[in-house]
Amino acid sequence: MMKISKDQAIIAANVFSDYFDRFDRIDQYMREQKLDAMRERAATLLGMGPEEDLFSDFDMSPADMKFELIELPQKVWDTYLNIISSLMNMSSIPGRSILLAVKETTTDKFVGFIRLGSPFINCKPRNEMLGSVFTQSKTGAQRFNHCAMMGFVIVPTQPFGFNYLGGKLLAAICTSHTVREMMNKKYNMETCLFETTSLYGSTKSVSQYDGMKPYLRFKGLTVSDFMPMLPTKEYTDLKHYIEGITGERLTSNEVSSKKMKRTNIMLSIIRNSLKGEPQLKVLNDTIKKAKGLTEQKRYFVSDYGFENMVDFVNGKDDTLIRGENYDKFELDNIIEWWRKKAIKRYNNLKSDGRIRTEQEVWTTNKEIDIIR
Repeated sequence: MMKISKDQAIIAANVFSDYFDRFDRIDQYMREQKLDAMRERAATLLGMGPEEDLFSDFDMSPADMKFELIELPQKVWDTYLNIISSLMNMSSIPGRSILLAVKETTTDKFVGFIRLGSPFINCKPRNEMLGSVFTQSKTGAQRFNHCAMMGFVIVPTQPFGFNYLGGKLLAAICTSHTVREMMNKKYNMETCLFETTSLYGSTKSVSQYDGMKPYLRFKGLTVSDFMPMLPTKEYTDLKHYIEGITGERLTSNEVSSKKMKRTNIMLSIIRNSLKGEPQLKVLNDTIKKAKGLTEQKRYFVSDYGFENMVDFVNGKDDTLIRGENYDKFELDNIIEWWRKKAIKRYNNLKSDGRIRTEQEVWTTNKEIDIIR
């Protein structure tokens, strides 16, 4: 274990306290992270930024809309997403990945963005759904990876999302046979399980994924016991500080989450150097508060209309069986399901004079009110 002195450990511990003690809620942390990133974003000329490609015709009824799915290169997809999403989205994530944009073809404008990827292996409500065959089988993880994909990003542009239930449209599209077949073709899969989690969790009583049966069904709350990340500058400065003292590099054998792993290593070094000191309790209290910023997420799942999804994932069945809802998951049927709900939503907002018309994008001098 790398070692530093008590005084050096106190300086390092203060990096965590000075940053995380400022926040009482996760949305405050997210907003701070986002604004820091936007300050580094290169400015664009008026009327020439990526926001010009986002849907803005809010006199248009959902009855007149048509959509297509477009797979975008990473850099292009990142550019669009980072001006509408409150999260700092990671690029070059290892594992499987499909980056989609949903375009309204009449206006030729984007209404939202989707990223599908390899699911987390450990998830309490999923483990309970699949049962002991999945959790105890040596081949369970391999079989699961062959069958499952996760929705990590499902973000409508705003106010398309508010005016037209855009979040439900994008989430339902994720469960379509069109998207399922894209994953099967790209990764030689037999996809029958789609999962995602809500942005907010146990502190919110509702989610944009509620009321979406049979496309998505709520299966419980995830376990939350991790600390949010330090911003890039604080993390990099602290890493260089400790490496400069010890003369050793902080390394991690993990392919993913290197920043998290290295942060945990730094915390271990600091804690070992503060054993028996009052500053250790201060640091532990800070980390406990930081972990409290994260929430249990609401976990949702789709079986794409297959009646034996659980048995297929567990390896009990070798063939997927189409259920009575299978045809509902065709993309055209999903769009018509959404259209009925969106027309009702849009007409109600219009009669109440509550249609939003101002495009909501993150810039260096403007914050978005909605966390998404």
